[in-house]
Amino acid sequence: MLLLSKLLPNLVLPLGLTCLLLFLALYGFWKHPRGARICLALGLTILLFSSNQWVATMLVSSLEFQYAQEPRLPRAGAIIVLGGGTKPPHPPRPWIEVGEGGDRILYGSWLYKRGYAPYLIVSGGRISWLGGGQSEAADMAEIAREMGVPAAAILQEPDSLNTHENAINVAQLIGGKHISEPVLLVTSALHMPRALAIFRHQGIKVIPAPTDFHITFADYPQRLETILLDLLPSSQSLSLTTLALREYMGLGVYWLRGWL
Repeated sequence: MLLLSKLLPNLVLPLGLTCLLLFLALYGFWKHPRGARICLALGLTILLFSSNQWVATMLVSSLEFQYAQEPRLPRAGAIIVLGGGTKPPHPPRPWIEVGEGGDRILYGSWLYKRGYAPYLIVSGGRISWLGGGQSEAADMAEIAREMGVPAAAILQEPDSLNTHENAINVAQLIGGKHISEPVLLVTSALHMPRALAIFRHQGIKVIPAPTDFHITFADYPQRLETILLDLLPSSQSLSLTTLALREYMGLGVYWLRGWL
């Protein structure tokens, strides 16, 4: 099921779907030229729309701006940071590396050092057949310690492999440690709507503290030059569109499974 959850979405997301349509067009080029032309037209249309910056901005901001952080967050019982932004120190990497989602642990540690909560809970395992290595929780704990968070204040949840498991395992950890609620939930802004719904479904009183914003107000085009450039297809826009569509698919699947 874990493999299928990673594999199947790629067949219906823009790049995978375009490749599938191109394959069908090549297959039917001689015997079914009309169908081949339709597949080519659909593939080109999907690729052009999904790699357009305006489309990407609209889709991403529709998720990221739902819980745009208020100027001041309240004090809480703990800060929960979800995994998804670290890479294990496999050679030739000299140490743990962070990806786009690495803002999560940086922001969570920043919140702790400013006294927003007495505990920093880092949650995330690592899939063995996707590179392996120590858990993302262990990665984040190391980064937090380097940023000055005391080891005694860091609680690790190293077993979860998806957001639903994050919420279940963290709920048990909070109950076992008798941590008071509400708690702050730190994850990428794009992921926040789904994560927040899942944690609240588990009965946890959480306050959103999103980070890792892909879109800001400054990204909305104001000059003619920028507007014209944003009309051109780009790999960055395709990546953003894919991230947003994947998140909407996740919301749909989690809703069907009763996890929201």
